[in-house]
This record gives sequence, C-alpha cells and structure tokens, in this order.
Amino acid sequence: MAEKRRFMTLGRHIEEGEREHPGATGDFSGLLSDISIAVKLIWREVNKAGLINILGSANRTNESGDEVKKLDQFANETIRKAMDHQGHLCVMASEESNGLIKIPDRYQKGKYVLVFDPLDGSSNIDANVSIGSIFGIFRRVTPSGPGAVEDCLQPGYKMVAAAYVIYGSSTIFVYCTGEGVHGFTLDPSVGEFLLSHKSMRIPKRGRTYSINEGYYSRWEDGIKEYLRYIKEDDPSTGRPYSSRYIGSLVADFHRNLLYGGIFMYPCDKLHPNGKLRLLYEVAPLAFIVEHAGGRASDGVKRILATKPESLHQRTPVFMGSEEDVMEAERFLSGVAAFEST
Repeated sequence: MAEKRRFMTLGRHIEEGEREHPGATGDFSGLLSDISIAVKLIWREVNKAGLINILGSANRTNESGDEVKKLDQFANETIRKAMDHQGHLCVMASEESNGLIKIPDRYQKGKYVLVFDPLDGSSNIDANVSIGSIFGIFRRVTPSGPGAVEDCLQPGYKMVAAAYVIYGSSTIFVYCTGEGVHGFTLDPSVGEFLLSHKSMRIPKRGRTYSINEGYYSRWEDGIKEYLRYIKEDDPSTGRPYSSRYIGSLVADFHRNLLYGGIFMYPCDKLHPNGKLRLLYEVAPLAFIVEHAGGRASDGVKRILATKPESLHQRTPVFMGSEEDVMEAERFLSGVAAFEST
C-alpha cells in the first residue's frame, strides 16, 4: 500500500477518477492536467524569481485595486496561454484581468469555465513568504459558442472542481472534484506531483485562529467579542487559541486544513463588503473545505450559496473547522455574546 501511494502521480489519479465515470469524454481530465502543467511553469519561475528580474512591482493595479507584481503578471499569462487552446474551456476569468478572458476565435470552445487567482499572496513575494494559486471550474450554462459572463457568475456549489497550489518549502497541489480532497507534492527530481495527502479531512475543531488583528479597531462588536472569547484562558475548552497568521490566504488555509482552526477576513469600516474576491479566492477554497468536512460562511450564510453579481465581487469570510466557524457565526449574530452575559 505504501509503495502504491508513493508512486501515485497526479496524472494517474486524475485518470483513475475518470475511469470511475464510464461516460466521461476526457475533457475534464485534460483540463486538470493542463492546470498542473501551468502550475509547474509558475513553480519554476517562483523558485528562481530573485535571479531573473521577476521580483517587484509591474507598476499597475488590477481590477480589484491591488498592486500587480511581476510574478502576478507572469502567472496570469502562463495560465491563460496553457489553457486557451486545448478545447476544454469556453471562457476564463482571473483576478488580474479586468473582464472576461475569451478563448481566441481560432480555437475550439469547450464546455467548462475556469476562474482563478494566478498568484495569491503576491504582497509577500519579495519577502519570500509562501504564496499560491487558486482555481475553480464550472460547467458552462450558455448552450454553445464563446463563453459569456453568466458562465462565470455561478454560485460556488455548482463548481465541478476546485484546486489550490502552495509554493513554499515544498510545492503542493490540492484538488477536489466532489469526491474527496487530495494533496500531491511536487518531486522536482522527476517533475511529477506525487500523492502525499490522501482523503484530507479538517478536524471538527482547531486551536488556532488566522486574522489580521491590525484591523481590530475597524471591526464590528461581534468579531471583537469572539476574539476576546477565544483568547480567554479556559483549558477545559481548549482556550486560549493561538494566533497563526501568515497573510497569504493559501498558506493560512492549507495549515488550517491540515491541523484545524478558523480563517477570518471580516468586513471592516474600509471594506464594508469584505476584501477577498468571492469568485477567484473564497468560493474555490470554500468548495474544498466543505468537502473536507469543514465550513465556510460570510458570517451569516454559506459561501457556496452566494451567486456573484460581478466578476470582482468581494465578500467577508469565515472558514475552517466546522465547530469553530459555527461558534464565530453565533457571536456575529449576537447569540453567543447574549448567552455569556
């Protein structure tokens, strides 16, 4: 069993999943394989970024108002070029692009839609902190031809797959097609992603929280009450919780997926609708955490139930261990604070 697991490549895992669906055409498997190739190209540049003049700013901002880094730009172009000509997609949308990324007229249009954040955590690039890529895949809703904006603006529960990659001390590709969450670690010696985390499950409760506490003064009372609560010393309930905040969404999310905990990015006075992008960042990770046994909420309702109204819509988010997220929701609703008085 150990030997089989050691040599289970990402490509083989995708192919075996396809064989479990006799009616599969191979398009979906080909799409996932294309993503893995794009990720390897990004990994190569990330690993030698300081040597090839690809660090620093590209001297522009994206549609979301964030400064674009050179590696952001490279990752966006790499994914676009890897995905636009294989005939699997009808349209793409990216955090780094103003509008839709259309498939060139000369290429066949497929039945899938790709939304992605090409390089999450880019503000950490120059400091050599772990960064990542995030992907979400939908089936198109338009009947044929070039894809349209309505193909992208679908609620997260309609995803057919989601994935993220973390570029850190090792490069890990985690994906879910609705049948378990599986992680693969890149072995640079053979250039393959090998199965390293099979059937990942997040603990029902963790002992850590991830949030940028520098914004404490901007938050509503429910968030402040919840933070005070989890910092209280009560060993019988596992408190106080420990703060673990990297400032790179993929890195914070990955740690919590492995060990449990809660990631929070609430609304604040400067971002009344939240800061993170629903379509490119939050919904794909919410899809993964739910299939790993966790929970993802905007503080009131399930993230995956929210239908985006625009490509760059933002949202507050609370995701991670199920019991932790539910507890945070109670504080946000005022119920837990009332019960403690």
